[in-house]
Amino acid sequence: MKNREVIYYKDELNDEFSTAKIEAKKIDKNYKYEHSFLWEACSYLLQNIFSMPIKIGYSKIKFRLKYIGREKLKKYKNTGYFIYANHTQPFADTFIPSVANYPKRNFLIVNPANVSIKYAGHIIEMLGAIPTPDDKTAAKNFLQTIEKRIKQKYSVTIYPEAHIWPYYTKIRPFKDVSFKYPVELNVPVFSLTNTYQSYGKNKIKIVSYIDGPFFAKNELNKKEKQKDLRNIIYETMKERSKNSNVEYIKYVKQM
Repeated sequence: MKNREVIYYKDELNDEFSTAKIEAKKIDKNYKYEHSFLWEACSYLLQNIFSMPIKIGYSKIKFRLKYIGREKLKKYKNTGYFIYANHTQPFADTFIPSVANYPKRNFLIVNPANVSIKYAGHIIEMLGAIPTPDDKTAAKNFLQTIEKRIKQKYSVTIYPEAHIWPYYTKIRPFKDVSFKYPVELNVPVFSLTNTYQSYGKNKIKIVSYIDGPFFAKNELNKKEKQKDLRNIIYETMKERSKNSNVEYIKYVKQM
């Protein structure tokens, strides 16, 4: 594309290119992961009813969003599972997985900055955000919340790349730490790879490829299972990312 923005990076694991500058609050023992029945009811209404037309409308108008492999999720409507996706949109990433497996509720593991926005932070929580913890007590509550959502037969989305690189068309290396959750809970995992494809003149659409389910191999120990699942998801996403055929933003590594 003509006049592409160019972003220079040094570290694929740690560089962050989100334009939002938010001071993250500390997620400690005082953070409330568990909520009342009324809060949960309001969260469901906001997450799966009132906001859904906005999510669908935005994704269609802005990105002409198309899913390939969506039926794979539908077969597991009565099972909790994890979705691993590449992190390339600051706003759309919050609902692309949710629209894909609707009407199943989807929760997202997020950076604490996402729930630190004044006033809006509570809305983001109601929309399914689960912030990562900063101390041991919060970590225990965090893990209990993830387990609860999976047992409720909902999905939990994780962005293993951790940092937002807008419109990035490749898959960045990521660690296997987040794969301990499906290993411990013994549930399937899916990959969701967002690709950028051209249509018309200088126009881009998102095509999201859903692959899976993938399961931890019983013959491996826990650490080996984590690593194996990570490698399967990583290689699957790398292969799918090859379907991107346009660069809206060019990323150049500084030597």
